[in-house]
Amino acid sequence: MGADTVDAVVIGMGPGGEDAATRLARAGLSVIGVEARLVGGECPYYACVPTKAMVRAAGVLAEARRVDGLAGTAAVRPQWGVVAARVREEITDNWDNAVAVERFEKAGGRLVRGWGRISAPGEVTVATEEGERVLRARTAIVLNPGTAPLVPSLPGLAGTPYWTNREAVAVTAVPESLIVLGGGPVGVEFAQIFARFGARVTVVANRLLPQDEPEAGRLLAEVFQAEGITVRAGRGAAVRHDGQGFTVELDRGEPVRARHLLVATGRRTTIAGLGLGVLGVDEDATSIPVDERMRVADGVWAIGDVTGQGAFTHVSMYQGRIAAQDILGELAEPAQYRAVPRVTFTDPEVGSVGLTEERARAAGSTVRTGCSQLPSSTRGWLHKSGNAGFIKLIEDADRGVLVGATSVGPDGGEVLAALAVAVHAQVPTHALREMIFAYPTFHRAIEPALDALVSG
Repeated sequence: MGADTVDAVVIGMGPGGEDAATRLARAGLSVIGVEARLVGGECPYYACVPTKAMVRAAGVLAEARRVDGLAGTAAVRPQWGVVAARVREEITDNWDNAVAVERFEKAGGRLVRGWGRISAPGEVTVATEEGERVLRARTAIVLNPGTAPLVPSLPGLAGTPYWTNREAVAVTAVPESLIVLGGGPVGVEFAQIFARFGARVTVVANRLLPQDEPEAGRLLAEVFQAEGITVRAGRGAAVRHDGQGFTVELDRGEPVRARHLLVATGRRTTIAGLGLGVLGVDEDATSIPVDERMRVADGVWAIGDVTGQGAFTHVSMYQGRIAAQDILGELAEPAQYRAVPRVTFTDPEVGSVGLTEERARAAGSTVRTGCSQLPSSTRGWLHKSGNAGFIKLIEDADRGVLVGATSVGPDGGEVLAALAVAVHAQVPTHALREMIFAYPTFHRAIEPALDALVSG
């Protein structure tokens, strides 16, 4: 095939890649996006969007059971089980990827289906079903290869019908019993969803939400116990599948058995097939080094999980915007990661931004912490059942600014917004204490947490 010459080639059309490619196309550049899988990436099809729809259905079900007279009735479970299944099917099965492709093409871009690699400076070779196709980029190559589920090499696991997030989000029936390997966001969200629809769930993890404050993981473990979810401390050591179910041997304690197994042990990036050796980049590395404008080398930018700055859709799109602005010669602020927000959509929601207390101390900061308990707030008292949560603030005492915060509780991710602004803008804590916090709201619990900093 002959070579196509365009202004920009984007390898990987996940959230950040699609956003960057669309920005460049709308600015008048000729752009080709290269993608063998889904335009839009995991998020709208197998991750963020469908799982949050499932969380919503499970949450409504839990609220219904908290109402006097409905708890434990047979009518509650089937009704919302049907709702959740329909929502999942609409998103994962019926949303044709052609919608995303058409959206990109209407912006002026072109899509090439296949796997792309840098084959020479300014050149991308795409392995398509018809053969190799060469693309030449006059101005930019953007790399956004995405990730895949990280599956541990446990003895006996390979070849068994275990689930990753993709299989779990597409199930049409609630599993009778389920083992979840991993206590990160994916694992705990699915654990609570399936448990609320009647599955017997066991989570195997050394700690729930290990990237967040330990108080968040401990509180979630207490909530799980109250909801009948078993949490086993430890790691999987070996797996057996007998055709009827899974048995997972642990590195400590008795083995656990269930009908299904969900492996939720993280995500992996692979850069070996991107041709980065052409640029002098180590192809065996786990991430691609970039500068504050997302540049890898002259004419090459990288965005998303592969940069090692957080495996979040919002970070990928943030980086995509910065890369596009840099390619277009637009003056933009360099990338800043001091206030990266993250939310786990369990009940209670766990929202965090910036550094944890442990990481702030490891960075050499003089740390002060302040904490308030949500049930002690007026809104928490009014909320009653399901009001578990807290606000924790991490202050750099020498500078008098917050460097991290955690918001756990009903709508914990929404309450986080105020704290994210404070961390990002480095608002002095004395200025935060001068604010008026609306009464009676969940976010008003920030005020006593600030007072605890004073007394801490």
